[in-house]
Amino acid sequence: MDSFEKLVTEAKACRLCESFLPLGPRPVFSIRPTSKILVIGQAPGTKVHATGIPWNDPSGDELRRWLGVDRDVFYNPEIFGIMPMGFCYPGKGKGGDMPPRPECAPTWHQKMMNQMPEVKLTLLIGQYAQKFYLGERRKKTLTETVRNFELYLPEYIPLVHPSPRNLMWRRRNPWFEEEVVPTLRERVHELIRV
Repeated sequence: MDSFEKLVTEAKACRLCESFLPLGPRPVFSIRPTSKILVIGQAPGTKVHATGIPWNDPSGDELRRWLGVDRDVFYNPEIFGIMPMGFCYPGKGKGGDMPPRPECAPTWHQKMMNQMPEVKLTLLIGQYAQKFYLGERRKKTLTETVRNFELYLPEYIPLVHPSPRNLMWRRRNPWFEEEVVPTLRERVHELIRV
């Protein structure tokens, strides 16, 4: 077993947060050493937990629309690596799902990124990914960070979460569909063609 396969096997067997997970551990991610675009979201919801397929829900449908890709392209790990901030469903909170477990990303992300040298673009979806990866470089709010997405190119594109819960945000911020989505689509399609 090579180092990549060993890492994936270890991550799939992770039980680090088991006592905090209401549905138990089921790490959901999809990566290959040749992945070109890395999608870093929050954590699986209940539907993703049940199926084991990342972004297999209405949020995933909206994300694929933004990217301008179908399910076949999105689920091709040679193109898209998918690595959430928390690999397992964290449970329900007051306004939706709980935040990703804080142990997950520090334990697994760098190890996985070390095994993906071909990544040319990382999509930082939501505040948890942006805080972890942009740190001091992010703006005061998620809206400001996403609005200033060009500051983080070519390495990153920060995005709002494509959840139906964020429809009001998207209605209040029409610049997202007018400016961010076309740039995102263009960059993604450039990398798919490479």
